[in-house]
Amino acid sequence: MIPIYICEDDEMQRNKIVAYIEDYITIEHRDMRVLLATENPTKLLDASKKKKEPGLYFLDVALKTQTINGFELAKEIRKSDPRGFIVFITSHSEMSYLTFTYKIEAMDYIIKDDYENIRKRIVECMESVSKRIKNHGNKGKYLTIKIDDRIMHEPLENILFIETSPRPHKVILHGRNRQIEFYGKLRDIESELDNRFYRTHRAFLVNKDHILEVDTNKGVAYMVNGEKCMVSTRKIKGLKN
Repeated sequence: MIPIYICEDDEMQRNKIVAYIEDYITIEHRDMRVLLATENPTKLLDASKKKKEPGLYFLDVALKTQTINGFELAKEIRKSDPRGFIVFITSHSEMSYLTFTYKIEAMDYIIKDDYENIRKRIVECMESVSKRIKNHGNKGKYLTIKIDDRIMHEPLENILFIETSPRPHKVILHGRNRQIEFYGKLRDIESELDNRFYRTHRAFLVNKDHILEVDTNKGVAYMVNGEKCMVSTRKIKGLKN
């Protein structure tokens, strides 16, 4: 299910946006739902943090009754939902350049010119999100990594394995084309991955799709790129299964 959030301080316009979205969901039988429509950005942030799925956000730029504008709200959303889809709906066409200033990857910037155009653009955004989610499946899954002020998304199919680093409190991700060292714990990362990954050892988390061979006598898994991962005795049976 794709959760949808709306932040618009004009009640009449907010109700119209909700109506457009719910009409589309009903007619097209989409696996989407409006979880929150509010004028309060704090409520929206709190609600979005409770869901793990990437959300679809329709945000007004000029939130007159609040101390935060739509761009600042989007920037906060990105911290907890870096893969979410953000759409701005606003009367201020001249402010569209600020999506670059705030470094926000916006899906669309809809101008409040006439309601028919707004409805059409909202539907186009929802159709686009539905197609992206449907077409990606497992290939669309990512591990989100934060390094200082950077947020990186590494596709799961590109990850060979992750191991603990010699540096305290860090792990090393071994990908097809790069290695990334970052702060983290294997047990926390494991909860964010799918069943392609198996904990072969307390220090190794391995993508089974990239195992070339397992030497059960030596307790070693040979990966497709020639690297080796340790396999503990008690984990060998689970790996075979």
